[in-house]
Amino acid sequence: MRYESIAIHGGKSEDSGKDAVNYPIYLSSTFAQPSLDQFQEFAYSRGSNPTRSNVEKLAADLEGAKYGLALASGMAATSLVFGLLKQGDKVLINNNVYGGTWRYVSNIFADHGIEYEVVNDFNHYNFNDADSNVKMIFIETPSNPLLEITDIRKVSKEARKRNIVTVVDNTFLTSYFQKPLDLGADIVVYSATKYYAGHSDILAGLVLLNDDEHFTKLKFLQNTYGGILSPIDSFLLTRGIKTLSLRLAKHQKNALLVAQYFEKHPAVKDVYYPGLKSHKNHDIQRSQATGDGGVLSIRLNDGWDSKKFIANLKIFDLAVSLGGVESLICHPASMTHESYALELQEKIGIDSKLLRLAIGVEHEEDILEDISNALVKAKI
Repeated sequence: MRYESIAIHGGKSEDSGKDAVNYPIYLSSTFAQPSLDQFQEFAYSRGSNPTRSNVEKLAADLEGAKYGLALASGMAATSLVFGLLKQGDKVLINNNVYGGTWRYVSNIFADHGIEYEVVNDFNHYNFNDADSNVKMIFIETPSNPLLEITDIRKVSKEARKRNIVTVVDNTFLTSYFQKPLDLGADIVVYSATKYYAGHSDILAGLVLLNDDEHFTKLKFLQNTYGGILSPIDSFLLTRGIKTLSLRLAKHQKNALLVAQYFEKHPAVKDVYYPGLKSHKNHDIQRSQATGDGGVLSIRLNDGWDSKKFIANLKIFDLAVSLGGVESLICHPASMTHESYALELQEKIGIDSKLLRLAIGVEHEEDILEDISNALVKAKI
């Protein structure tokens, strides 16, 4: 089956025997076992729950992965993967990643004797310079919030030569637009809160992979940490996935129109969106992804006031997160990436004028009219 069909019909084929078209919600903390000589797949819901198992298989089916793990949030998924590291290991990360990921790396790694190094541009990184204790590369592409693109094939190839695990945060694109495992990555992580769920009503995380050894360790950690996705949220995530392809197509259509509008508007100094031919890594994006997603960032020129622009938007809510059906705008320096030290923000370009827009699925003319009217009122 093709992607859209898998999204609707993938996952576990068994249910409670009632032939429900939707997989049931199993609201049980524990499951009776037939006998001491026969234990079934499900025993205690922290370890495994049928509804969660269903969405894990569904996400794996969509990714073309052997294994899937569903967690209570995107950060639970990222933290789970970092659990593969041990004292003395080192991680390479790209220079702008989700603020929560940076908060973990910059604060918690040291407590566990783990090192990290920020790489400004993996596309031109000399892997011969990597320290011998580098055991993991964690990249986010497109990155948050500057929409930088990393060549997943190149990084994964170089990492594999050195027995380094490559992890890709694919939240902005999902497996609908990009499949990092097919490009050579070892593990994919998602904040499924975003496009997979799609309605800003649950928190969820996903980890997808093929390696048996890594899965065994991660499954153990999932059960041990206990940050699992609840049955109800697993059901809602499954429901969101059924319309993922429809929503993402509309998100992307709207985002490209908005990016093209900004690119020509005198109020806008910089536009960051990989779907634009002017994007510095547009060719890399075209080589590894079939789409560009619904997120873009801009920087207004000096003659326009960012606060007034935000205040006069009617369709866009000022809020963190992305991937829901509604359009959102946020100020990364103070809202999503406040955990970055000021000097690091300035170094990588997350300044006070940078705005990130998550384009929703409203009518494109309404979105463009809202932006146009707000820019008029933001003129100084």
